[in-house]
Amino acid sequence: MENLVQEIAAAGALAFAAALFLVQATAREVGYIFGHRAADQEATPEGVGVVVGGMLGLLAFVLALTLSFASARHQERRDGTLAEANAIGTAWLRAQAIGHPRGTEIARLLEDYTRVRIDFVRADLHSPGLDGLTARTNAMQSEMWGHVTAIVRERPDPVATALMAALNEAFDLAMAERFAFSFTMPPQLFWLLIGMTTLTMAALGYQLGLRRRPLRILSFLLLAMWTATMTVILDLGAARVGDIRVGAGVYEWTLQGFEGGVAVPPLPGR
Repeated sequence: MENLVQEIAAAGALAFAAALFLVQATAREVGYIFGHRAADQEATPEGVGVVVGGMLGLLAFVLALTLSFASARHQERRDGTLAEANAIGTAWLRAQAIGHPRGTEIARLLEDYTRVRIDFVRADLHSPGLDGLTARTNAMQSEMWGHVTAIVRERPDPVATALMAALNEAFDLAMAERFAFSFTMPPQLFWLLIGMTTLTMAALGYQLGLRRRPLRILSFLLLAMWTATMTVILDLGAARVGDIRVGAGVYEWTLQGFEGGVAVPPLPGR
């Protein structure tokens, strides 16, 4: 079921919106037909308007909660990229300042590591190199950790310990970011929204059929609103599909900060 949701999302926001609008419009027309027949048979139930109003209110409430959930996941991925980029920058500065050949090598590896993280963030859901990027990230982490381990064994001072702590934080944040990008909207919640929307539109059509008032223009405007909201929810909840994506600008800014290295100025004259 989860793969089916991902395939629907990967088809594109416009395609998903068109399919969803068509499903809702069909449900509304089917409900209108049944309501019109019930009106002809003088079997108009009382309180239909109250029930339909309650269904619309419940659907709006669930949409609001789901939108908040998807927005929080999107913000979590954005915050994760900023935290990881800052951690990489801190580790690079400490590697440059430690005054050890292995520290210089760690700084060089961190520059390549940042480019790998940029590719990871920008990768699509079905990108063939996504697994390779993860494997390369792990390999580079192991190599850098080997260098810092050698430094700490050689000179177990607070400076070396600080470099080790900075690298450890950068690696931990990379794992957190990988988890955030792998987490998507639960498929059960997605299908709940689809089912509730379909049933609500069918009930609305039934009510309009009972009153013999199609109100198709207003109904389609309502359908367009529901469709737009659900499309945004799905787009926000999916990390690697759709148009609302987390950018890699913070990593690029970090790379810009690496340019020129670290220049130690001469001691100012007294």
